[in-house]
Amino acid sequence: MMSTRPDIGDTLPDIALATPEGGTVKPSDFKGRKLVLFFYPKDDTPGCTTENQDFSALAGEFAEAGVALLGISKDPPKKHTKFIEKHSLTAPLASDPEENGLADALGIWTEKSMYGRTYMGMERTTFLVDAEGRIAHVWRKVKVKGHAAEVLAAARAL
Repeated sequence: MMSTRPDIGDTLPDIALATPEGGTVKPSDFKGRKLVLFFYPKDDTPGCTTENQDFSALAGEFAEAGVALLGISKDPPKKHTKFIEKHSLTAPLASDPEENGLADALGIWTEKSMYGRTYMGMERTTFLVDAEGRIAHVWRKVKVKGHAAEVLAAARAL
């Protein structure tokens, strides 16, 4: 029985995500290459915008290193499209299903609280997945500054 929060060495759950183009994508689609999944709380908020811009700025270097990138939030595909256009993002984005999605399976769709109010939200987390689909590295409760570069270095070392 797998723990509620898959960790290093575990196979990434293969749950389909919606793309802004109207299709779907799932982790197994990337089998045979390394994959970075960066989960973030919400499109067009300051930290999430910076994180997406940082990954987009390094997208070419990730590609050269043979690493696929995918940014994921619970925002609907239409909102992703606007976010991508507004900020000229090049790192691909996908939408996690409202319920029983990949974030739920990874234990990062979690209870948060702000100003005394409790709500469900995304814990900013990044997963580096090896070519076999196993989790090679996890960054939890990510601080955005310098994060994309740190993930790139780890991906190159894998």
